[in-house]
Amino acid sequence: MDHNTIALLMFSTMLLMMLTGQRVFGAIGFVAVAAALMLWGPGGTDMGFAAVMKLMKWTPLLTLPMFVFMGYVMSESRLADDLYRMFHVWFGPVPGGLAIGTILLMVMISVMNGLSVAGMAIGATIALPELMRRGYDKLMVSGVIQAGSSLGILIPPSVVLVLFSLIARQPVSNLWLAGVIPGLLMAVLFILYILIRTKLNPALAPPMPAEELASVTRAEKFRLLRAGLLPVFIFVAMMIPFLNGWASLTEASVIGALAAVLAAIAKRRFTWTVFETATRQTLAITVMFMLIITAALSFGAVFDGLGAGRAINDFFLNSLGLEPWQILVLMQVSFLVMGMFLDDTAMLVIVAPVYVSLAKTLGFDLVWYGVLYTITCQIAYLTPPFGYNLFLMKAMAPPEFTLPVIYRSVAPFVLVMLLTLILVMIFPELALWLPREVLGR
Repeated sequence: MDHNTIALLMFSTMLLMMLTGQRVFGAIGFVAVAAALMLWGPGGTDMGFAAVMKLMKWTPLLTLPMFVFMGYVMSESRLADDLYRMFHVWFGPVPGGLAIGTILLMVMISVMNGLSVAGMAIGATIALPELMRRGYDKLMVSGVIQAGSSLGILIPPSVVLVLFSLIARQPVSNLWLAGVIPGLLMAVLFILYILIRTKLNPALAPPMPAEELASVTRAEKFRLLRAGLLPVFIFVAMMIPFLNGWASLTEASVIGALAAVLAAIAKRRFTWTVFETATRQTLAITVMFMLIITAALSFGAVFDGLGAGRAINDFFLNSLGLEPWQILVLMQVSFLVMGMFLDDTAMLVIVAPVYVSLAKTLGFDLVWYGVLYTITCQIAYLTPPFGYNLFLMKAMAPPEFTLPVIYRSVAPFVLVMLLTLILVMIFPELALWLPREVLGR
């Protein structure tokens, strides 16, 4: 059997195992170990061991538990409640104001936690009941919460970008800074869509009643503003030492986690229950990601050992004879199609190592390509039939949010994400300017 056939067999076996409902790390790891043993005998087990040792020596991965812990402390201590109340009061008078406030809330949550699931949990428990009580349209509510929560994997500290940095061997700091402007651009485009949509049909998102607005004093508004700025303080406390070179990336993540704990203590909300829940959730998520990364590195080692990556490069460059930009577009389209059936981690494991090598061969900047990949992951979170956020929304929302409603609600936001992807492809400086300005010094 030739090497290309073996690589295709590995790939198809892994996909089949995933379709049967096996855990991602189990499917990937099993195929990697079985293929290594059959190809190289007992010595093939060294590949998995080498992957684990490589993972343990990669210090930027220590940022993962720190940022996850920081986000859960903010969530469990209800500091996000104050933030949403601030947006409620300040944006409530505007048609669609609470939806805009929800997007801004998700931006702030993204700054505190690099996972989409945190934004979904906060949006479903805090924003959704309030939006429904205010008479917002179900499609608008569902779309805003799902799209807003996906910002967590693009705006730093993004966990997806941390994992991509391991695959692409690029500095996490460069990737994080590269995600800032595209992430904020996407949030602004979401807000513009909400403003235009509610202008055309105000019944979708009615403003706060005048009598309720009159009951909120100026002093209350500014008190809420101070409370809402607390997450900004946490982010600044974390990023200033890092950007000035006073602390490493790992040390900055510890500062961020400590700042979140101190903020919860200052608000008298840091209880033993908060600490225990945040710690348990952090351990669960960190172990899950470490298992997936270990399996991914093992699979990648076998895949590369077969020369499959070089074969794919040769197919695109020589057999098809396409231009570099045509190949880039095809790669992004394939990511979008796979995103309908796989989550971002599976795509990162299966295709990203090969595509990263191809992008490097074509002369594209890998930091910029990492942002493109992450945006396609965001789209994958929202594309039926198996988008990750679609099922999270179904699990967390009331029964009236049926799957057809949830599927329909994300369509306009997916189009906004595609627009952002196209803009970043056409104007690479949207991703590359900030890393060069900040770290170029």
